[in-house]
Amino acid sequence: MPFLIPARDAPHPTRTAVIAPVPAVADLVEEHRLKLDASAGWGVPAHVTVLYPFVDPAAVVPDLLTRLAAATRLVSAFDCRFEQTRWFGEEVLWLQPEPPEPFRRLTTVIWQAFPDFPPYAGRYAEVIPHLTIADGSRGGLAARQAVEQAVRTGLPRPATIDRLLLIAGTQAVNSWRQLSEVLLAASP
Repeated sequence: MPFLIPARDAPHPTRTAVIAPVPAVADLVEEHRLKLDASAGWGVPAHVTVLYPFVDPAAVVPDLLTRLAAATRLVSAFDCRFEQTRWFGEEVLWLQPEPPEPFRRLTTVIWQAFPDFPPYAGRYAEVIPHLTIADGSRGGLAARQAVEQAVRTGLPRPATIDRLLLIAGTQAVNSWRQLSEVLLAASP
């Protein structure tokens, strides 16, 4: 799974996130993400966000990691498929996981365990599980549309979600790093 090692001069992390890495689509999307998704340049791998923003990096202590692992025990590893691209307006191109419910369940159980950290700081009424390929921070609409056509040729793509990563970083290049990995329970 490609996960960049932070640059030696990377600034001290200012934020954290809990993500479900999706290495099964990395070969399909990473080249495009590096050009058109700012988070890829920060060192964040292809993923579905479970909870962001999460705790202050200084709050990542053993007790917090224990609480995070306990919350995730309520969700078993699961299979999904990335079958189609979708858009948030004309700005964000993303892959839709099917089914989305296990991702929503992960977000819900972690948020319940950490109620001070609503998904996306409470900005959205509905959390839509997605894997961002391109966002409006880089490139134009034509570039995002061309990427959509290229990515569609590699779909559908099956994936197994069997772990979560707690990551930390900033908006600086190659600044994100893995702080912890939480394995999901074996599928029934």
